[in-house]
Amino acid sequence: MIHTPKTLGGMLVAPHHLAAQAGRDVLRDGGNAVEAMVAAAAAIAVVYPHMNAIGGDGFWLIHEPGQLPVAIDAAGPAAALADMAFYNGLAEIPARGPTAALTVAGTVDGWARALEVAATWGGTALPLPRLLADAVRHARDGVAVTESQARLTLEKLDGLRHAPGFAETYLVGGLPPAVGDILLQPALGRTLAQLGERGLDDFYRGELGARMAAELEQLGSPLRATDLAAYRARIVTPLAVRLNDSTVYNLPPPSQGLSALMILGLFERLGVTEGEGFAHLHGLVEATKRAFRVRERVVTDPQRLPADPQSLLEPAALDALAAQIDPRKALPWPDPAAPGDTIWMGAIDARGRAVSFIQSVYWEFGSGTVLRDTGVCWQNRGTSFSLDPRSLNALTPLHRPFHTLNPSLAVFDDGRTMPFGTMGGEGQPQTQAAVFTRYARFGQSLQQAVSAPRWLLGRTWGEGSTSLKLENRFAPELQAALREAGHVVDVLPEAYSDTMGHAGALVRHANGLIEGAADPRSDGCAAGV
Repeated sequence: MIHTPKTLGGMLVAPHHLAAQAGRDVLRDGGNAVEAMVAAAAAIAVVYPHMNAIGGDGFWLIHEPGQLPVAIDAAGPAAALADMAFYNGLAEIPARGPTAALTVAGTVDGWARALEVAATWGGTALPLPRLLADAVRHARDGVAVTESQARLTLEKLDGLRHAPGFAETYLVGGLPPAVGDILLQPALGRTLAQLGERGLDDFYRGELGARMAAELEQLGSPLRATDLAAYRARIVTPLAVRLNDSTVYNLPPPSQGLSALMILGLFERLGVTEGEGFAHLHGLVEATKRAFRVRERVVTDPQRLPADPQSLLEPAALDALAAQIDPRKALPWPDPAAPGDTIWMGAIDARGRAVSFIQSVYWEFGSGTVLRDTGVCWQNRGTSFSLDPRSLNALTPLHRPFHTLNPSLAVFDDGRTMPFGTMGGEGQPQTQAAVFTRYARFGQSLQQAVSAPRWLLGRTWGEGSTSLKLENRFAPELQAALREAGHVVDVLPEAYSDTMGHAGALVRHANGLIEGAADPRSDGCAAGV
C-alpha cells in the first residue's frame, strides 16, 4: 500500500487487522480513543500472541487537544522475592520458564488507569464487557495463525517447548502451527470475560489474581499474590524534546524513550535538507549511536536514576552532543543491543483525543510460561535485569527493569497531532526517527514514510550482530557510500523485513482530517470510522 487512508470520524492503527477493527468498532459505537485502545489492546493480546499478552507490560501517551499529554507507566516491578539469592549460582537470569517470570504484569492495570483518565473527559462510558467483547470472541472462536507467528514459533521452539503451558497453548499436535491454522484459547477467553464482568482490578486484587499467583508459585516463579495486590500503574510526566516546529513526547525511565527523543533532537541539529540520501541515513545512525550511549548510562528504575533525563534533552546538552557527530565518518559501533518483541498501536477519535500505546512480553512469547488455569502468557521482561550487583540495572526486588518500550506522540505548532511508534526492541527509536523525519521533514506521505526501506543498527528478533542492516531496496550507491564512511553494512535479502519491526502512525490535522498508516511488514491496517 502506498496511499494513506483518511477519515473524519476516528481511526485506529494496529499490526493486526482484527485489533484495528476492534478499536474502530468501539469508536463507531461512540467510544473515545482510550476506550478504543483498550479494546484493541485486549484483542491483539489474543490475535498476535507471539508479540504481546495480558501477562506483559504497557506504556501510554494520551493527548487531549489543548492539554499536555498524560503518560502512563504500566511496567511491573520485580517480585519481592526476586533477589540475587533467588538466582544464586547463575550467571544470568534464565530467559524462559517460570524463573524468567519474575516481574508483575502491568498492562491490565495500565488499561484501568487510562480509562480513569478518559473518565475525566465526560460523556457516557462504554461498559467494560463491550470493550473486551472482540477479544473474548477471538479467544473462544479462534483466530487464524499469521505467517509471523508460525515462523517465530518454529524458530524459537527449542527455547520454548519445555516452558509450562506453552506446547498445550501454541502448538498443534506437538508441532508449530502452520499459517492459517486456527488457534483456540478458551482459558484466555474465560479470563477476559471474567475481567469484563468483575473489573480489571480482579487481575491484581481479586479471585483471578489469587489463582494466577498460586499457579506462578507452584511453577517456581518468585511472584506472589502480594506482589500483584501491591501493584498500580503510574501516571508520570512524559519526557519532551522541542524541535523547530513541534514538540515530541515519550516515556521517562525505565523506558528508553529518552533515546528516541535524543535521536530526533540530535538529527535536527545536523541541518540535513534532503531525505533518503547519505546525509539522512548517516545522520540518523550517528545520532542513534550517541543517544544509545547516553541511554546505557542513564536509563534504569526511576528510584536510582544517575541523572535527570529531561536535562539531557535541553538545547545545550543536545548542541554539545550533536557537535561530536562527523557528517562524513561513522563512529565505530561494537556496542551490544537489546532484543524485544512488542506491538505499537495508535488511536484518534473524532474529537481529536489521541493515544500512542505499546504493549509487550519482551521476547517472542515472553517467558513462554502459560498459566493453564487462566491462559495468561507471562512476560520475561525481568531478564533485562543484571545479576552483576555493579550494573546500573542490577536485579533489585520491587524495582522496574530497563524497558525497550517507548511510544511517541508529536504535537505540531500548526495544530497537527501525530501518535507514532513501532515494535522491535533496539529498533524502536530508530524506526520512529525514520518515520518522523520522512513525514515531518522530507515531505513524504504518512504511508510512504512507514513503507519506505528501513535500517537497523544492532540486533533485534534474535540477531546477534551489531552491524547496520539495510533492507535490499536501498540503492547500491547509497550502500557503498555508507560502507566507505566506515559503517559495517549487511543487506538483508528481504525488501520488507520483519527485522525492521512493525511501525504505524496517525496524524490529525487542525481541520479534523485524520490520516493513518500501517506497516506492510505486519498483518495490520489503519481502520477508520
